[in-house]
Amino acid sequence: MHNNLKNLFCGLSLNSPIVLLSGCVGFGEEYARINGFSNSDVGAVCLKGTTLEPRLGNIPHRICETPSGMINAIGLQNPGTGAVINDIMPNLDKTETRFIINISGSSVEEYGEITKHFDGTDIDAIEINISCPNVKEGGIAFGNDPDMSYRVVDICRKNTSKPIITKLSPNQTDIAFSAQRCIDAGTDGLAVINTLMGMGIDTKTKKPIVGNNQGGLSGPAIKPIALLKVHQVYQISKPHNVPIIGQGGITTANDAIEFIIAGAATVGIGTALFYDPLVCHKINDGISAYLNKNNLDSIGDLVGTLQLNSAISACNTDTNKNTL
Repeated sequence: MHNNLKNLFCGLSLNSPIVLLSGCVGFGEEYARINGFSNSDVGAVCLKGTTLEPRLGNIPHRICETPSGMINAIGLQNPGTGAVINDIMPNLDKTETRFIINISGSSVEEYGEITKHFDGTDIDAIEINISCPNVKEGGIAFGNDPDMSYRVVDICRKNTSKPIITKLSPNQTDIAFSAQRCIDAGTDGLAVINTLMGMGIDTKTKKPIVGNNQGGLSGPAIKPIALLKVHQVYQISKPHNVPIIGQGGITTANDAIEFIIAGAATVGIGTALFYDPLVCHKINDGISAYLNKNNLDSIGDLVGTLQLNSAISACNTDTNKNTL
């Protein structure tokens, strides 16, 4: 591994700025079986979303391909907190990378209870997925209500001393304000962004392709949106030294570098793994080469170095010039 890729994230020492995203790598075992893949190529693996009790997930179809992306509506299928702690975690190879558990709840209290269970384990950090239906509060998503987001992060903070990373939803009016509320509640890091809501339609049946009717859109199609959201959140998180996992459509080293320049301390790889399981090694090589070319010693030297264009008036007062 390249020495200039090692960095600290939420107090954790990482081999690489790459984080494998929740829902894309199961519980870490799938890609470990691929010839040529190594967990040493990634800084951390974010495990599949886990709820308190087992869930079967949504009815099929659960995935459909879209132009430059993918819609998924898995429905948080998982064996439950107890099975993850007792049956899965003991088999994780913790010698090569860090492991982050991703948790989801249907109530504020459930988030707190799940967090308490994982606090007593050797998991490295806890990622809170606040883009889930809030059953007790009228079906809204926690992540679309900044005050609700605060309550979820707050109860998790009170139930663990482990680093907390809050995964922010892009499906809200002001993601920066939501980030501030999560920081106020005690989050140590932020993951920006979760998937956008989308739909695919089968023109033969005139029905949505996925059984849940709608799902989360990921892949290159959402990259420009994700970049803007990372930039916006970074303005809030930087004064508090709260680092960001930038994610959304990263498939190349240049994509990853863009996110780091926008303010991400680490980058999440997800959908790209479905068609190139060995993409992480290529991205690492590309980032390291960029740092060397620009005489930068580490990822930290590049984070948040975006230089915005000067403000340009929308009106051209020189009427003698033909401009668009």
